[in-house]
Amino acid sequence: MFPKRWFPHPLKLMLLLVIVGVIQESKAASFCTKADQCALDEEIKTVGAPAPLQARYDHTRIYQVELASEEHVRIFQALELASDSCSFMGHARQPGQKLTIMVTAAKVADFDDLVHSYNVTHRVLNHNFQALIDANYREVAPEGTSPDQFDWKRYHSLEGINAWLENLAKKYPEVVTLVQLGLSTQGRPIQGVKIAFGGENRTTVFIESGIHAREWIAPATATYIIDRLVNSEDPAIQELARSQNWYIFPTVNPDGYRYTFQGDRMWRKNRALFGICRGVDLNRNFPFHWNVTGASGDPCRYDYSGPSAGSEVETQRMIEFIKDRVESERIRTFLALHSYSQMIMFPYGHSAERVDNYQDLKEIGQLAAKKIYDLSGRIYKSGSIYETIYPSAGGSKDWTHGELKIPITFSYELRGPADSEDLFILSAKEIEPTAIEAFASIKTIVEEAGKRGYYQ
Repeated sequence: MFPKRWFPHPLKLMLLLVIVGVIQESKAASFCTKADQCALDEEIKTVGAPAPLQARYDHTRIYQVELASEEHVRIFQALELASDSCSFMGHARQPGQKLTIMVTAAKVADFDDLVHSYNVTHRVLNHNFQALIDANYREVAPEGTSPDQFDWKRYHSLEGINAWLENLAKKYPEVVTLVQLGLSTQGRPIQGVKIAFGGENRTTVFIESGIHAREWIAPATATYIIDRLVNSEDPAIQELARSQNWYIFPTVNPDGYRYTFQGDRMWRKNRALFGICRGVDLNRNFPFHWNVTGASGDPCRYDYSGPSAGSEVETQRMIEFIKDRVESERIRTFLALHSYSQMIMFPYGHSAERVDNYQDLKEIGQLAAKKIYDLSGRIYKSGSIYETIYPSAGGSKDWTHGELKIPITFSYELRGPADSEDLFILSAKEIEPTAIEAFASIKTIVEEAGKRGYYQ
């Protein structure tokens, strides 16, 4: 028997029970987080799937600096080597150069102090790069979009592009053949199409796109070109389509392209693993004057050229595919689609050495640029890679021209302009205008090359 004083008054007992319940609920709540979504009062809630782990660029700024002196050049060369918080679009090379640099939020104050300390003329192109990326992701077609709804008003995933290519081949089996270069580093098909309307002794155009993963406008433009060649009712375009056979590969770096949707929108390289870092810049990996300039030997850098020339499976598959067909299918034109800066360039990138048909390529490139200007008012520069953008070695266009002697070889830098505030994050509303002008200029290149006897 308990002593009589142990039993509380009924009202006090009710109050005590309420207090105990509140305390227990408080304890439960104190261990709950949004991620846990833990249950209270025995209510069981489903735990949601974790958000994808994506790189963030909140309050990352984009600067454009003007290098007025050799001292400025040395300072920014040293900064690129020393800092992993500043991403350079190109390299500091010479006085008079304008350079675009992405600076993470944590280093904005240091960078601002640097440019003021050395009186570097500069401007901020973008104050919060993540806002631009967020808007860009909203312009992506939903997962599972039917190939019949494929369009050029939205960007499309790797799976969406491949499904569209497969559907096109089924729809037009006599004209469109699905083709694979092989498998990527991570085992994905490097998929494209061959377009051939028949006819004897045709020459072939090879179009490579998406070798740099973050340049979404390139695959979008490549798919537009495919669509026009197959579906256009314009007699002039139909004549162009039938004048050549066409190999077009929208995404020759499928692992990297897919990663820009799920991991890092600004990823450039493939996804090969090297210790603590990933990726080789495939457009620095081709075995022609490999690694002599404009590339890095550091796997952590965006322009890492790879452990050896032609080391990457994506590079190897392209090399094998083109070498096997360059004579049998008479590949006489090689075009590579990139962004950004609005340029139409030809070999070489490794030096100022002029190719044998330099004058023809220069004139054809200028005609192609004029076509774009007449069509849209956009100004594209044309010239050799070395003299137009910056020195670089190990690129696909230099290899195809220098090693395989493919005479008509051009590399595009599509929209926007060199001082673009958007860099590679081009709005989807620019897809069709960019693709239309690029296709018109390619038509000019092919027609002009034909006039000059390159397809005989």
